[in-house]
Amino acid sequence: MKIDNKPWFWIPLLNFASGLPYAIIISVSVIMYKNLGITNEDIGVYTSLLYLPWVIKPLWSPLIELIGTKRKWFLLMQLIISIAFLLVGFTLPLNGFFIMTLSIFWVAAFASASNDIASDGFYLLVLPEDKQSFFIGIRSTFYRLSMLAGNGLVVLFAGYLEHKFGDNTKAWSYTMICVGLLMAFITVYNFIFTPKNEINAVKNHKETPNQSFGTIFASFFKKKQIGLILTFILVFRLGESQLLKMLSPFLLDPKELGGMGLDTEAVGIIYGTCGVAALTIGGILGGIAISKQGLTKWMFPMFLAMHLPILGFILLAFFHPTSIYYIYAVVIVEQFGYGFGFTAFMMYLIHVAEGESKTAHYALATGFMALGMMLPGMLSGFIQKYLGYQNFFIWVLLATIPGLILSRFLTFPKDFGKKSEEV
Repeated sequence: MKIDNKPWFWIPLLNFASGLPYAIIISVSVIMYKNLGITNEDIGVYTSLLYLPWVIKPLWSPLIELIGTKRKWFLLMQLIISIAFLLVGFTLPLNGFFIMTLSIFWVAAFASASNDIASDGFYLLVLPEDKQSFFIGIRSTFYRLSMLAGNGLVVLFAGYLEHKFGDNTKAWSYTMICVGLLMAFITVYNFIFTPKNEINAVKNHKETPNQSFGTIFASFFKKKQIGLILTFILVFRLGESQLLKMLSPFLLDPKELGGMGLDTEAVGIIYGTCGVAALTIGGILGGIAISKQGLTKWMFPMFLAMHLPILGFILLAFFHPTSIYYIYAVVIVEQFGYGFGFTAFMMYLIHVAEGESKTAHYALATGFMALGMMLPGMLSGFIQKYLGYQNFFIWVLLATIPGLILSRFLTFPKDFGKKSEEV
């Protein structure tokens, strides 16, 4: 059987291998460290620094373009990620685990960012254009499923082991070892089933203008409205970046400290499973809305849908309802709104990357996006500690206002994103 002509065999797990490490490094690590006694301040600073590889990945992307093949790159990076997660599992029971595991996560983050670059390039090289548009939805679906597996199933599994062993360190050690073994299996699968030949590489090389990376980099900063664009990208996620870092601690902290007093299993079910399901549905509906009526009509309503559900966490922090179904409702609404609204933001980044060197410019735009997540996230633990959870969530809601205001001054084609009516 010739696998090269059967994208269904390799696209799903290739994209699963991009999303799972990101979920573990950026989100699950927060819950792990919280349950191992690390303070909110340290969690906010050090896990936010793990965003850095995604911020600066455009700087080394030319190396992946020039040295070796995309397939060799993503297989090597996935192997490094597998080993890194195994090492985290074996290191957690040791003294000084926090610094050691952060160092290992740092290596895994660079490998994961490099894996993303290579996987995206491989997809564009191997698939002809008529299949790329069809499988883009499949890629997105399996990326979201990997986030579901990381934020939901992995956290749920860790919570089960915490109850079984009565030892959080042992539970998370076993969990990370299992995640490492899962990544190793995915790496072997991708080695067997991904196409061996990047068949469109020569064709694409001939069609690409011979530009230096410096020229491509400089051309990005010559775009119309670039100052406003970069300011908007940096501040749009100012509130969200802090919310994402402190939301799991809020759900896990006891009520005496202003939290909701949930256990790890409950967080895995609520936030990781039901939440990501709502996120996926919101993303799908957001894409449909923009494709039917364009970004101009939907940008501001989608941004409001993304930010207003923060009101739910303000209510939780003030009233601490006893029924867990209120927490379900708030998280589901927030994740649905996020999926719905974030579609507009990503569509705008596609507009920013329009023109020559689209891939490199998109990487630069997403790098600034990651920077806008990293810097506020580093301060989130200190801000939460100073304000308390109630005032912290009010601050998070207020922090969304600058991005909303700036979005009103952005210019782009009226029907951008709208599906063409031509057959």
